[in-house]
Amino acid sequence: MSPPRIKDPHAIPVAGHDHHLDAVDGSRLTAEALRQQFREARGFTAPIRGDGGAGDRPAAQAAVLVGLVQRDEGLQVLLTRRTEHLRDHAGQISFPGGRSEPEDGSPEATALREAEEEVGLPPACVEVLGRLPDYTTVTQFVVTPVVGLIRPPLALKLDAFEVAEAFEVPLAYLMTPAHHRRHVFQFDGGQRQFLSMPWRHAAHDREYFIWGATAAMLRNLYHFLRH
Repeated sequence: MSPPRIKDPHAIPVAGHDHHLDAVDGSRLTAEALRQQFREARGFTAPIRGDGGAGDRPAAQAAVLVGLVQRDEGLQVLLTRRTEHLRDHAGQISFPGGRSEPEDGSPEATALREAEEEVGLPPACVEVLGRLPDYTTVTQFVVTPVVGLIRPPLALKLDAFEVAEAFEVPLAYLMTPAHHRRHVFQFDGGQRQFLSMPWRHAAHDREYFIWGATAAMLRNLYHFLRH
């Protein structure tokens, strides 16, 4: 049986913070440093492989684009807020991405296709750097995170059915574990743990609650860059 879904992650108590872990040094958060890291990466094993389990729903392949926008102030992570009516992960903060189709041929093709469909990002604007290890979600998607650099300017066009909003978060903020919180969800028969990385958009004065699979993949990126 799969662990139960968490309907209100804000209500789950914070079990701890990770102030004791060092942030990724800024010198490793540049486009060229990331290119080199992916060129030379060998033997990396992600510490967080998923929150899924054996359930009634068959596993499905998917891919997301961990898009890093090259801004003058530093790399920014492109994220979306999903619309509230979707069957899976409604209203959550996610990377652009989705289910793989047979004609895609690779996770990279899936991630680029989905990013173009969801937010209007042309594949030609993306320089694919590589992949992170797969992550299995509680909804039984085996997700391949594809990391890529995005060249501005961007003229995004959102798919109103799937995407309520697209926004950017500084990569340096997300690669600082002091901003990561650990939660423990208790349920009959066990417990489920997850990370959150709340980020407040100063201009809009609102908080984006990054959690679950998105936060886990970002945490894996952190470990990859420290590898």
